[in-house]
Parts: sequence; structure tokens; C-alpha cells
Amino acid sequence: MSSNKSSTFLRSIKPPKKNNSYAHSSPQQATGYSGKVLDKFNTQKISISVIGAGNVGSAIAYALTIKNVASEINIIDVNEEKQEGEVMDISDGIAFVETGVVKNGSFKDAKNSDIIVVTAGSRQKPGDTRLDLAMENKKIMKSIFQKIGRLKPTSIVIIVSNPVDVLTHYVQKITNLPAGQVLGSGTTLDTSRLRTMLSLKFKVSAQNIHGYVLGEHGNSSFVAWSTVTIGGIPIKEVKGFTQEYAKHTEIEVRKQAYEIIEKKGSTYYGIGLSVANIIKAILFDQSLVLPVSARLDNWNGVSNVCLGTLAIVGRNGVKGLWPLKLNTEEKKKLKKSADLVKSYL
Repeated sequence: MSSNKSSTFLRSIKPPKKNNSYAHSSPQQATGYSGKVLDKFNTQKISISVIGAGNVGSAIAYALTIKNVASEINIIDVNEEKQEGEVMDISDGIAFVETGVVKNGSFKDAKNSDIIVVTAGSRQKPGDTRLDLAMENKKIMKSIFQKIGRLKPTSIVIIVSNPVDVLTHYVQKITNLPAGQVLGSGTTLDTSRLRTMLSLKFKVSAQNIHGYVLGEHGNSSFVAWSTVTIGGIPIKEVKGFTQEYAKHTEIEVRKQAYEIIEKKGSTYYGIGLSVANIIKAILFDQSLVLPVSARLDNWNGVSNVCLGTLAIVGRNGVKGLWPLKLNTEEKKKLKKSADLVKSYL
């Protein structure tokens, strides 16, 4: 990147006016979303704060470190010993990357960060569903954002704590930010699991497999098979694909997290890479279409809830919702998932 382009990237603009929705209507309008673009974060450095130094938070901080996307990564946790240990461990590798510094952070650091990633909260235990954590983790979210205080208008918040859809909706309500600047990791990890499974089955790189898991990041998620293609061919036309295989795969995608938790206690490497990918899309304004948890406004008939949905992710956070048309069966599954999540709001 030339110095002129670099200085343009770092140039300040006015923050957008507060609003609680983002546009979506047609592919042309979605990709050309007319909301004001936050095309500048901190003028001197990119600062990211990860709140929660558990397995997930540490994996995200590590993934961000090796992807070289930030000048400063702050790790923040109420357990100071754990926080310091993770900072020391990751910092031992700073000589091998371009990341500026990984340091012990505070809520004051978070307040001044360009991106805040929240992983803190009670973790899922064997036998728990993600929704079982809702009430307790809402209290933790409230405490965290009270400690941070009023966020600067250009901040982007990414919720990873579970139940991510419920908590994303909750944090949108308790912060002063537009809805598009508070998003959740959604079904990005579920979608990656799907692509990996299909890659192994059909012996094609996961990067050449496109399609999405949508809805709740939980038991009511579903594979939108109408969206799945392999090398540009709809999966229903690919030899070896059957309805029996589709049902089996959908179940396996949902079960994967529970199996990992049963075997090793928690999942963290996959979500670490998934969140780092979301952050890269934001920092480089990539306008990636990702199934993050975002506020729906009559998206395939569903409104007033955050779910894993196709969103255009860039400098604003969620710049708009991609107007994918689901089939009748998929719309029913989306509504069922929405109704379940709404019962925990």
C-alpha cells in the first residue's frame, strides 16, 4: 500500500448519526449502502480490546496477533493472573509478527479502542444449551459496559459470548451505538464447519464451497441448502449429494460443538479464526458477506431480533443485509429460530 493510500485510510471523518437499523432491499442497493462510512479509526494506530482471557478470548487475541491487523491488542479480564499469563505467552512471539504490542488492558483501554470483542461470561458446560446462559450473561454484559462507560461513536463491538444472538440484541440496546456497529459472531463458525464437512465429503477445497448456516447460533440453526454451491454448481446437482446426506450433515454441524466440549471442555480455535476474519473484514472495509448476528428488519419476513443472517461487513460493522431470498421451507426454519431467540430477549 502506498503512503498516500495509507494516509487516506487513516483520515478522520464525522461519525454517523445514531439509528437502529440498516438498509437492505436489492443487491444493488445493499452493496451500495448509503450510510455514512466510518472510514477512519484511531488516527495513529488500530487498537483492539478483547474482554475475557479465557480459552476463546485468548484464541481470538492470538489469531489477531498472527494476522498482523492491529497496532495494539489489549486483553482484559477480572482474573488478573490469567490475563497477565495470556499476555506474556502471546507476547513471547511478538518478534515473529508485525503486530505492535499485546498488553494487559483495562476498561479505559476498551473505551478508547476501535474494536471491542466481548468473550466474557459463563461458558457452556456439557449438557447445556447456549440459551441456558442467557440470564447470567446478560448481567455480565451490563456490568462490562457500565465499567467501560460511554463508547466513542466510531467504536465497533463484536459479541462472541453465548447466547450470542440474545446478547447482541441486548448490547445494541444498552450502548449508544447504531445497531450496525454492534454485531455478533453469529453462525460464521457453523458455516465454516459446514464448508469443512462438505470439503471432506466431495474432496474440494473449502474455499471453493459456498453456502450458509443461518438462524440462531444454537440448536435451531439450519443449513440453507438453496445457497450451497461447490465450484459454482448447486449442491443438489453434485453427484453424491442426497437428502439423507443433507439431514445427516445438518445434524453433525449442530452436534460438533457439543462433541468438542465433551472431549476437551470448550471450543476456541475455530471461533478464534472466525472472529479474526470478521475483524479483518471491518478494518480493511472488505464488504464481505458473512453470516454474523445482526438485527433483522423484515429479512425474509423476520424482524426485531438478531440472528445469523447474511450481512455485508466492512468499516461500519454491518453495512447492510444481503437480500438473499430463502425458499419456503427455509423461511419457516428462520421464523422458528427467531421465535425461540425472542423468547429469551
